[in-house]
Amino acid sequence: MKSEEGRFSRLRQVLFLFILLAQTCSEQVGYSVAEETERGSFVANLAKDLGLKVSEMSWRRARVITNDNNKHFQLNLQSGDLQVNEKLDREELCGSTEPCVLQLQVLLEEPLEIHRLNVLVSDINDNSPVFPETEMTLKILENSLPGTVFPLKNAQDLDVGINNIQNYTLYPNSHFHVLTHHGGEGRKYPELVLDEALDREVQPELRLTLLAVDGGAPPKTGTALLLIEILDINDNAPEFAKPLYHVQVPENSPLGSLIVSVSASDLDTGINGEIFYSFFYGDEEIAKTFALNERTGDIKIIGTLDFEKIASYQVDIKASDGAGLAGKCTVQMQVIDINDNTPELTVVSLKSLIPENSPETMVALFSIQDRDSGENGKMMCSIQEDVPFTLKPSVENFYTLVTEGALDRESKAEYNVTITVTDLGTPRLKTQHTITVRVSDVNDNAPTFTQTSYTLYVRENNSPALHIGSVSATDRDSGPNAQVTYSLLPPQDARLPLASLVSVSADHGQLFALRALDHEALQAFEFRVRAADAGSPALSSEALVRVLVLDDNDNAPSVLYPRHNGSAPCTELVPRAAEAGYLVSKVVAVDGDSGQNAWLSYQLLKATEPGLFGVWAHNGEVRTARLLSERDAPRHRLVVLVRDNGEPPRSATATLHVLLVDGFSQPYLPLPEAAPARAQADSLTVSLVVALAAVSSLFLLSVLLFVALRLCARPRAASGPEGHFPGHLVDVSGTGTLSQSYQYEVCLMGDSGASEFKFLKCDVPNRQKAINDMEENSNFGDGFGFN
Repeated sequence: MKSEEGRFSRLRQVLFLFILLAQTCSEQVGYSVAEETERGSFVANLAKDLGLKVSEMSWRRARVITNDNNKHFQLNLQSGDLQVNEKLDREELCGSTEPCVLQLQVLLEEPLEIHRLNVLVSDINDNSPVFPETEMTLKILENSLPGTVFPLKNAQDLDVGINNIQNYTLYPNSHFHVLTHHGGEGRKYPELVLDEALDREVQPELRLTLLAVDGGAPPKTGTALLLIEILDINDNAPEFAKPLYHVQVPENSPLGSLIVSVSASDLDTGINGEIFYSFFYGDEEIAKTFALNERTGDIKIIGTLDFEKIASYQVDIKASDGAGLAGKCTVQMQVIDINDNTPELTVVSLKSLIPENSPETMVALFSIQDRDSGENGKMMCSIQEDVPFTLKPSVENFYTLVTEGALDRESKAEYNVTITVTDLGTPRLKTQHTITVRVSDVNDNAPTFTQTSYTLYVRENNSPALHIGSVSATDRDSGPNAQVTYSLLPPQDARLPLASLVSVSADHGQLFALRALDHEALQAFEFRVRAADAGSPALSSEALVRVLVLDDNDNAPSVLYPRHNGSAPCTELVPRAAEAGYLVSKVVAVDGDSGQNAWLSYQLLKATEPGLFGVWAHNGEVRTARLLSERDAPRHRLVVLVRDNGEPPRSATATLHVLLVDGFSQPYLPLPEAAPARAQADSLTVSLVVALAAVSSLFLLSVLLFVALRLCARPRAASGPEGHFPGHLVDVSGTGTLSQSYQYEVCLMGDSGASEFKFLKCDVPNRQKAINDMEENSNFGDGFGFN
């Protein structure tokens, strides 16, 4: 019989489970497990139920999470089985709540997928009924009529359903029997019923055993001793003003707060009308939370109320008079929820390093919950506005933090994203969680030179491998993407031997001159330098470098006139009648250097007769320093020093041969065959020759007159040269008259025609013969030799 009742009981549990899952988890996966199941016990094969292969459980990073983070269950990734991770105590998990359903989530991270599971923890009969008191005393008037009902304190059984208390029995039961009364919330109360009239004189008290039996298989029992005292007549029992009191209590009510006052009255007088209040049964939770004044019936709070643990209380109050009669009322207290729980945030998955060029990317997956109810349990989630991230809702109470787009590490390398979860209660409570996201670098910035162009200076004749300057470029990237190397680009001018001129340090951008440079050969050159980073692909930029070769004083002055290597050396003829400042000749020199290194100055280094001639320092003109006299030697050799302005200065010398003559003769006239060529000259030259001829004629007449007078006064040795002496002085003032202070020697070339003359130059082929004739006529001594 008991085995049939056990099978029927299990059948009802299974049927109840199916009905529950059909009502509450129609869209969820539900399982059942009995409490006290051993650790490692099989619950279900999730891989099969979710339509997944067992191998997918590992690479998709499957795991089981709960709202309270308790590890009641574990997922075996090797088999896909959901197993019990620790022994389950249904009474500890759910208390008196039935059914006891644990909510789980199966999280698959790759890709993101969440399945909700409901696991019903079924009750087993592991608790026996327990009476609040092992001995109860009941006082009954002797005149109580058969059928009178006396309420008894009920026993407590932590089990639920069929495993809870099913009935009460009483033995021995010659005068009484017990009825099991069904109260609210599935509780069952014992009531003692009088069967036979009592006679206190025959039997003043009775001792009975009250037995509480649950519906388990096998059933468990609890007992209490019932002591019945038979009293004299008290025909009025206390009666409460209301049989049921409804009270609402805020959960934040301070200790000592008055909840309600119950009131009962008794028509009897004296001790039979004196009322005492007490809790009808001794529930430990109620005894910890509430206190009842036995005289006034005031119920006060002595313990903390927590809506999230217990949402309502039902308290039975007994009013007893002094004669043993009692009345009963029920106080139902509804705990009002207040917003006393801050939202909770749990990070499920996090990626703290994001490449800067990544598109919209999930950074974190997190869940939120609030243990309050109603508006107090509703939440909203947000982040600060100054970050390039956004929140996206996933399944219920799950959110993902994603980037709005590609990030830029160079603008900001790290973000602190503060997630704020706020409930809608009054006052609003919030919780914050900060996630640090670091941005990894990609090569998206080319190196940048500090200048778009560089100008470097180097002196010529430098030593090889001389450091002449540097270029510098920076890269906003980091790591290898910011490692800059430098190289030379091929020159635009293919004739420029750039590879043999300069080189660049690949690591530091230092530029070196590979060989000595020559300002006179190459005054400036330019090229381009490339800066490339070490990223993949590499990025680069270019800069223009211009090198200016500075001049050194490495060239001595070069004398153009008089020429040392001329085929016919030139001798300058100066008439003895020349006045001071007479222009004898002009030394012409150039310097291959530039700037002040090419500034030339002239000075007379040596002279046959010091003080007779002088050289102008800036233009090299050689002039007479005083009037000539008869005592002056006819031949003079002048050495002119030409010096530049370099440091140290360089110099050259020019040698001039000067012959003092009493007059000029013109032994060499233009050849007749040169006339056609001269006819082709411009009219200006012809006019100049005509003017020169006219002036020379006048001068010739004057000279002849002067010579004739000298011949008459002196011996023959002092006479002038024989033959025709042509005019040879040219007026350079532009007025057509001869200037006494500025006279120039004109040497007509035999092969150039009458219209060509050379300034400060004598290059007539037969000049030496004329000079010899003049020397014989003037009776010169040994004199100087002319080259």
